[in-house]
Amino acid sequence: MSSPTPASRRAIVIGGGPAGLMAAEVLLQHGLQVELFDAMPSVGRKFLLAGVGGMNITHSEPRAPFLARYGLRERELTPIVDAFDADALRGWVHGLGIDTFVGSSGKVFPTAMKAAPLLRAWLARLRDAGLQLHVRHRWLGWDDAGRLRFAGPAGEVLRDAAPTVLALGGGSWAKLGSDGQWLPLLAAHGVDTAPLQAANCGFVCGWSEHFAAKFAGSPLKNVALSFEDVHGRPLSRRGEMVLTADGIEGNLVYGFAAAIRERINRNGHASVQLDLAPDRDLARLSAELQRGRGAASLANHLRKQCGIDGARTGLLRELLDKDSFNDMTRLAAAIKALPLTLHATRPIDEAISTAGGVRFEALDERLMLTARPGVFCAGEMLDWEAPTGGYLLTACFASGKAAAHGLLHWLASAGA
Repeated sequence: MSSPTPASRRAIVIGGGPAGLMAAEVLLQHGLQVELFDAMPSVGRKFLLAGVGGMNITHSEPRAPFLARYGLRERELTPIVDAFDADALRGWVHGLGIDTFVGSSGKVFPTAMKAAPLLRAWLARLRDAGLQLHVRHRWLGWDDAGRLRFAGPAGEVLRDAAPTVLALGGGSWAKLGSDGQWLPLLAAHGVDTAPLQAANCGFVCGWSEHFAAKFAGSPLKNVALSFEDVHGRPLSRRGEMVLTADGIEGNLVYGFAAAIRERINRNGHASVQLDLAPDRDLARLSAELQRGRGAASLANHLRKQCGIDGARTGLLRELLDKDSFNDMTRLAAAIKALPLTLHATRPIDEAISTAGGVRFEALDERLMLTARPGVFCAGEMLDWEAPTGGYLLTACFASGKAAAHGLLHWLASAGA
């Protein structure tokens, strides 16, 4: 009978998303025996969902603006992402036998545009390297003896203490495994955590029933959104958004989600302005609207003179009083800066990602919990956020690699 593997050559990874799988790969490459536990029936479920509409693996943006996407946590994430940046990530994907390309927006995609082939190739490589995978095992924390507890299909499972990487995800898309139930488990052990909040999410403004019934689901292409953040700095960007049954969502909105959410947290609401005709300046727009319209309806006049129709016209009618809508000077000004008040984020389980989680202040430079030596954290469960476009996945992959190297460094420093 073979003797048990010593703890110094064993590692446990909890969470089978990109961060956890990357941590497992690094540990296996360094000769450790690795067990990976995941609560779901299969790993990478949120990763697969993200790839349904086209797997955006990273972004080709230059380093400085790329890192700036991490906002308040840019300083903490810079060394992590620098150690496994977009170019390194693309090279890693190519090593799985999957080609990538850069789209017109600068986003980087696998050639097949899907996550499933990448995940299949990756899991095959991990199994060949000796990964022991346990699905349907939900982590329950530690028992009094320091053993890891899991709720498995046949009852509770215990694992003796071993260096551990936690990569448990955030709090969005609970049905895919990211439910945030780990947060109170860590808080109970003195880990400094921030409440989970919706990120890359839609916002509620509260339309009338008539407007919602007619325009929910309507896209608004080529519009600009502007507002001031909590520090009074003006922010503006052009893009595409979608009208929902009670508010707005879409890539244009997601890019500002953190700043809008912070404004709502501080003031109870956020005031933004929409430019419905960003290719026309105010003078041109006013001149076009002042032209005589004869027997044409105002809706036809807006459409013919300045391309305002459909949902754009509906928004103007929803948000302006009758006098403003019929005064061409005021209407032109509203088209260029239509005020919209946002009252709340959509529920966290509808968000693409979450902010909050384990604060970096609770970790050392190796991503190890200071309150729990030998336990490392990675991925979206850390307190950071970024817009969509490849930035989220890049930091998840990179932090998984960083946590694994932190674990290896800790073992080495302990003389294991």
